[in-house]
Amino acid sequence: MDAAPTVGELTPPDRTLMGPGPSDVHPRVLKAMSTPLVGHLDPSFIEIMDEVQNLLRYTFRTDNKWTIPVSGTGSAAMEAAIGNVVEPGDTMLVPTNGYFGDRMASMAERAGGEKKKTTQPGRVRVRPRRDQHWRSPAVGA
Repeated sequence: MDAAPTVGELTPPDRTLMGPGPSDVHPRVLKAMSTPLVGHLDPSFIEIMDEVQNLLRYTFRTDNKWTIPVSGTGSAAMEAAIGNVVEPGDTMLVPTNGYFGDRMASMAERAGGEKKKTTQPGRVRVRPRRDQHWRSPAVGA
């Protein structure tokens, strides 16, 4: 096998990101990300996690001791939310007008919930007052 190729330092250009994500990162965040790493069992990591948990509790106005940050995509957040809220037998209304609505419906099913889909063509806003399911007692509305 030949020698490994020579690769220069990664220097991506500065861009203003105009899509839904990922987003531009504030310089303060970039600076924090360049600090030394600590392992998940390091006492300083535990202190940092405690601070983050307290900030999350404040942000979401909860006293829940199990409030934790989850690193992931928007889909990971949606999966975490549905997995923690929808229980077997629950009914979940899923407004669907594309890929993410279908993904949401799949998550509801995996959580054991019964999904009620309301479908609109792609890029058309789902309007609650036009859909009979929004007022259904079965979905807790």
